[in-house]
Amino acid sequence: MGKGRILVVEDDLDISKMLRIYFDSQGYEVLVANRGGDALDTCRTKLPNVVVLDIQLPDIDGYEVCRSLRNNTRTSYVPIIFLTQKDERSDKIAGLELGADDYITKPFDIEELKLRVEGAIRRSLREALTHPVTNLPAGKLIEEQLKRVKDAAEPWTLLYFGIRNVNAFKEIYGPIQVNEVLIFLADIMREAVEANGTLNDFIGQASDNDFIIISTPKAASAICRTITERFNEECKVFYSFKDKEQGYITYKDIDGVTQKADFMKIAVGVVSSKNGPFADIVQITEDAAENRRHNTGCPAETE
Repeated sequence: MGKGRILVVEDDLDISKMLRIYFDSQGYEVLVANRGGDALDTCRTKLPNVVVLDIQLPDIDGYEVCRSLRNNTRTSYVPIIFLTQKDERSDKIAGLELGADDYITKPFDIEELKLRVEGAIRRSLREALTHPVTNLPAGKLIEEQLKRVKDAAEPWTLLYFGIRNVNAFKEIYGPIQVNEVLIFLADIMREAVEANGTLNDFIGQASDNDFIIISTPKAASAICRTITERFNEECKVFYSFKDKEQGYITYKDIDGVTQKADFMKIAVGVVSSKNGPFADIVQITEDAAENRRHNTGCPAETE
């Protein structure tokens, strides 16, 4: 993903093309949407690091796009920079009140916009809001979600995923390939939640090997099975032909002793509201981690 993923929401084709070419040359992955509805659909499937958002759009305006992103659990934290011809103070205030992070008016200086994009991404990482590899919510955002569900009246299920044998994989293939595996798993999770969950389901990454999904008890089983089955089968693409042929890998540990390891696979621990009440959010994650160590598997469909 290079320096990050930018979503440009702009109906002026000349401007959107110019921004795509410029930021692509700067090392960013650039997505473009010419309508507000398309922007919301894109955010659900390819989560951006920052959204550059025009106010005047042909279907719904930028204010409505901003409001929808802020009201959606999975996109509520994504930085938004309004880009518009409107320069009235009231318009700026309206955008900021909706939760926009910045505001720049046309005609604009492309270098200034670049600096604002860089600043938005940098602040997000510094505040530990997202994981630097996958762009999934991290740190404070996970804490906020755990606090929310701990006292929630509606039932919930938390899935706590990890990748078994990933350290052995790292010894052979290196940290860059591990990052590709993490991105791969994050994409599978987004697709599984999109297909089986709700707009309020939460996906987060507490550390390199700790992934969290909070969903409804009804949806959690299908989400969990989809992720587990897809990853366990499709992760084989990251191994060499030789390793796939023999069905395992061999590597030397820190003491120089040759070790044998199976392919990577998903381990999951499950905690739900019916296991409460919980003393605090630490108990929720500790219980989930303990269940994952025993690899309790996906929840039943009737949970």
